[in-house]
Amino acid sequence: MSTIQLYGLAESVYTRIVRLALEEKEIDYELVETNVFGESGVPPEHLERNPFGRIPVLKQEDFLIYETQAINAYLDEAFSGIRLTPADVREQARMNQIIGILDSYAYMSMVWGIFVPRVMFGDASSSVDEAVERASVCLQALEGFLDGRDFLVGDAVTLADLHALPMLFYLSQAPEGQQLLSEHASLNAWMEQSTRRRSFIQTRSANG
Repeated sequence: MSTIQLYGLAESVYTRIVRLALEEKEIDYELVETNVFGESGVPPEHLERNPFGRIPVLKQEDFLIYETQAINAYLDEAFSGIRLTPADVREQARMNQIIGILDSYAYMSMVWGIFVPRVMFGDASSSVDEAVERASVCLQALEGFLDGRDFLVGDAVTLADLHALPMLFYLSQAPEGQQLLSEHASLNAWMEQSTRRRSFIQTRSANG
């Protein structure tokens, strides 16, 4: 049995972000499926892990930590293997800036504003115009950071790439998302090479 348990859902964007880091670092872990979206609400035992009822939560022996960015920062510092944080202080700042943009602006528009109604609910009638407009601004910013390079920051994969990938992948499953991404050549190339990474393939779920 692994000494690390990750409580979350395979199809959850934020659970996958942590799983991508675990896979990139080649850390052995156990995914403990934890449904916080069921009719009965958040399981009481999960509220003991995270009083806010969110996923994922990582447990390593007697150490418990929640919030995706904090979990991934811990994994990168505490374990050997590939470094997912740039050494250069400005590149570190850029990585954190991109993660902030994704959390603050991209997630709600791309995932809940476009992917969920269009793909999860199969609703072709609801207007997603406002979400498309917000997502478009995010994509323009990310395209600018890439500027034709293979990675969002520097010349190697970082936590910024892992944070962005599940969100943009879900966006790409919706017609509006496909149209938006088709307008950004660098992001398209980034998506193509990112989805070929072993970490992405190893963390596939029923939703891709």
